[in-house]
Amino acid sequence: MDIKKLQTLVVDALEDVKGQEIVLFDTTGLTSLFDRICIASGTSNRQTKALASSVRDKVKEAGGDVIGIEGEDTGEWVLVDLGDMIVHIMQAPIRAYYRLEEIWGEKPVKLGAAKRKSTTEGKAAADAEAKPKKAGHLAATKKAKDAEAVIEKKTTARKPGTVKAAAAAGAVAKKAAAKKAAPKVVAPEGKKVKVAETKTAAASAKAAKEKKAAEAPVKTVIKRIKKPAAE
Repeated sequence: MDIKKLQTLVVDALEDVKGQEIVLFDTTGLTSLFDRICIASGTSNRQTKALASSVRDKVKEAGGDVIGIEGEDTGEWVLVDLGDMIVHIMQAPIRAYYRLEEIWGEKPVKLGAAKRKSTTEGKAAADAEAKPKKAGHLAATKKAKDAEAVIEKKTTARKPGTVKAAAAAGAVAKKAAAKKAAPKVVAPEGKKVKVAETKTAAASAKAAKEKKAAEAPVKTVIKRIKKPAAE
């Protein structure tokens, strides 16, 4: 029997009787005696025996060979020899003690790959794979994308040199605005308007005043000393 079919039967048989922590390992690179090792746990002596019986019956129904079964008398560790495959059904304490995974677990086999679908499902899958695949780069095979809202932004057309010219014009306009004189105050007829003295005029008046003070003659004060009266 094909090894892939055999491992599928074993895994199915163990799952039918609620086998726990089922693992499968490829041992072709470790020994020439068998190609696969399967390890599963049972919660009691009764369940381990039932798991071993389920494996034996399933393999025999499919036309496979069962070389022998060992350990059914105690039920703590039941070994089912299928020739190309060895099945170890153990209770949790025995499995934790012997740690067979550390010895044979170099190449684990995923149970998803070990379990194959029925003939009808397998044929359907094969037909699906046989269909030619369409190239993804063709426009007809690409899915149409959902329409997305487009937000239009108003942009002003710019000509070469326009940005610099606008900046220069703005600078000139600012300077011109800064140089504008204060608005003239028009006094109504018959009334006088007092205009504040400019800073230049005030500075000139102050300088003239200081100059005049510097040029003024210095006054000389003569004090008279009284002579003492003659005796």
